[in-house]
Amino acid sequence: MTRAAVFGSGSWGTTFAQVLCDAGGEVRLWGRRAEVVDAVNAAHENAEHLPGTLLPDTLGATTDPAEAADGAAMVVFALPSQSLRENLEKWTSVLPRDAVLVSLMKGIELGTCKRMSEVIRDVTGADDGRIAVVSGPNLAREIAARQPAATVVASAVDQTATAVQDACHTRYFRAYTGTDVVGAEVCGATKNVIALAVGISLGLGFGDNTRSMILTRGLAESVRLGTALGADIQTFAGLAGLGDLAATCGSPLSRNRTFGERLGRGESLADVVADTREIAEGVKSCRSILELARRSGVEMPITEAVVGVVHGDVSARDAVRSLMSRSAKPEWYG
Repeated sequence: MTRAAVFGSGSWGTTFAQVLCDAGGEVRLWGRRAEVVDAVNAAHENAEHLPGTLLPDTLGATTDPAEAADGAAMVVFALPSQSLRENLEKWTSVLPRDAVLVSLMKGIELGTCKRMSEVIRDVTGADDGRIAVVSGPNLAREIAARQPAATVVASAVDQTATAVQDACHTRYFRAYTGTDVVGAEVCGATKNVIALAVGISLGLGFGDNTRSMILTRGLAESVRLGTALGADIQTFAGLAGLGDLAATCGSPLSRNRTFGERLGRGESLADVVADTREIAEGVKSCRSILELARRSGVEMPITEAVVGVVHGDVSARDAVRSLMSRSAKPEWYG
């Protein structure tokens, strides 16, 4: 039996805690808000983020980081990517020194342009062999309903990936292992930006040809960035790559796609943010991904267009016109 702590009581953190329980683990969920924690303990439900989902009786929750982490062999982080460093700096002293540290987060840190596993290593001092990332088509509501799904657990050390795989492998959640941490994290971060672009196109009233174009050309951008950073190109054809991209761009359950649709319909960024319960990671990470691409000498025109719409003064229609008027190129270049 694996004793695990999950830091983050949003929809994905709560769902992954359920998965760990269903795999036989002893799990404690950390949440910032007492009312969420109390509801998980008393009613076995996270009504704010997963209404109607009955959570396992064995799942306990707490607002105390030390209580959550005490004795854990595995500590899982499911936080907004831009808040990871600040929170880790508060929690490092209570994290077990030999625990495996697992990232469920899909973003690139603003300012440093670091992946989440790099932030974990920076703050905790853990070596790469203690760090793993989980990435794939992980729409929380479907997994919480115990619908069949799969994911990739990537770590620099096979044994670490296998340990996490064993801890989260259930009859409905199938985990595969890999060693391409860079590829898994680049895929996870960039697919959110591409989903924003797909959502914007849907909000503008465009159809399936446009969506397929953005998805495939977005995948090409991800491949260019990932391989420039040392990723294995095969990762982009797998669950962390094409699998996650298809789910995030294709499902109305995707926060990033839905966020983009509202922007495409003409709503302001401020209005959509104010009305969004959970963070759409691509909204902030698009800027750091574009900066990382520029530092790496990689061209990412769709990402650049998204940054212009979300954070600049470019209208959605002008962004489309700009993309479609680019000079002709081979399909694969760079």
